Amino acid sequence: QVQLVESGGGSVQAGGSLRLSCAPSARSEGIRGYTMGWFRQAPGKEREFVAAIHWNGASTEYADSVKGRFTVSRDDAQNTVSLRMNELNSADTALYYCGRGSYGTGWSSRNNIGSYDYWGPGTQVTVSS
Repeated sequence: QVQLVESGGGSVQAGGSLRLSCAPSARSEGIRGYTMGWFRQAPGKEREFVAAIHWNGASTEYADSVKGRFTVSRDDAQNTVSLRMNELNSADTALYYCGRGSYGTGWSSRNNIGSYDYWGPGTQVTVSS
């Protein structure tokens, strides 16, 4: 089982920024060749899509709620995927999860939670108004 680990969460005031990172917990695992996605789940809400990046980095996708504020990137050489979050507001408060897409998942399914087979435990982001 592939295990991912998110880091970089914390508490910030509205308008602030955070940068989240995700990497496999085991050195033997990797993200190269896989679509990588970020999802988040607020209390009492369903887990929702935030951002995704194509396996080769050629394309990215963002939820409308974060478009223009968040940037997803990957560094396959460092075996990490990142999510830079700017202009944070209270609606961004959630537990943020990193997911690795299944091997055969098409890019068209990037915003579907079922397209990701492995997840990290999540990192908490709290934004005060």
